[in-house]
Amino acid sequence: MENLGLNLVNVAVGVGILLVVLVCGYFAFSKLTRYNDSEEIAKGNEAAGMYMGSKLLGLCIIVGMVSFSTHSWLDMLMWSALGIIILCLVYIIFDFLIPKMRVCEEIARGNMAVAQLLRSIIIGVSIVIGTFLM
Repeated sequence: MENLGLNLVNVAVGVGILLVVLVCGYFAFSKLTRYNDSEEIAKGNEAAGMYMGSKLLGLCIIVGMVSFSTHSWLDMLMWSALGIIILCLVYIIFDFLIPKMRVCEEIARGNMAVAQLLRSIIIGVSIVIGTFLM
């Protein structure tokens, strides 16, 4: 209880950093897709919602793992930004390596099989990225 005030400040700063990373990640991921994420999710496209949710969950995993091993807020922000970049690159590489299936087109059509495949890849890659960045 001695450090309650300091601990609460640390939690508040950490949550603030997480929110910044999630907003930046949402913006970056939205720029990569060939459809409007917000519109698709608002229309009830479950595949688009699952896909965006998976990307944001992946970022949370990375931020959590980075925060566990970092003692500086600035380092946490920098490593988390690198995590966003790596997840974007994974998406681009995955979309490029599977030429018969255009990921964005399938998600825009509501293809849940593709969304679930991507969810697994994103979460798995996020755990690996988080481990590398620790």
